[in-house]
Amino acid sequence: MAKPIKPQDTTRAIAFELWMKAPNPTMTFFKTLDITNLIKVSKRTGFKFNMLMNYCIGKAAVNIKEFYILPVNDKLMQYDTLAVNTIVKNKNGEVCSCDILFNDQLETYNQQYLEYTSQVAQTCIDRDLSEESMVIGTSAITITELDGIIGMNSGIYNNPFLFWGKYRKTLFRYTLPISFQFHHTQMDGEHAGKFLDNLQKEINNLK
Repeated sequence: MAKPIKPQDTTRAIAFELWMKAPNPTMTFFKTLDITNLIKVSKRTGFKFNMLMNYCIGKAAVNIKEFYILPVNDKLMQYDTLAVNTIVKNKNGEVCSCDILFNDQLETYNQQYLEYTSQVAQTCIDRDLSEESMVIGTSAITITELDGIIGMNSGIYNNPFLFWGKYRKTLFRYTLPISFQFHHTQMDGEHAGKFLDNLQKEINNLK
């Protein structure tokens, strides 16, 4: 469950003071991932590409403590668990949001992904875990290649968020440009860079 904490009791005290009410407190990093191994694993196992991406995202974040806090409504909230969000096309052809609790066992995570995305697609009802877990948002616009995306800074949804488009194929490799948006109160550039470095490693280590 989420609980409010005092910013002064955390390593984010100065960041909270500086950035919590800044007019534009979010930053966006761009990185091109080598997803060759992820494509190979997806083809060999039948696991969905998007599920594998979300799994690697969760695994890249799970050991970075900054991912367990989040500025919400002028407060700093502490979480015990992480979830990864995915956007689902429902039976009416519209989109819904589906949060899936991260589990570092790939088979278990895949089962939950298939169960809950199917449920959301059929019921057309969002699955929201934001009261319980710190949710990492994702959005895949796979109809076209994209060099980068900068998300809307609404001040309502402060969660870290990853965007990507259609992956690219070269002679021997597959690449995917991604954008990572985060609230500066939650983390600094070093933490974001570590996460992106972890993400590439987790993709490389998929089996």
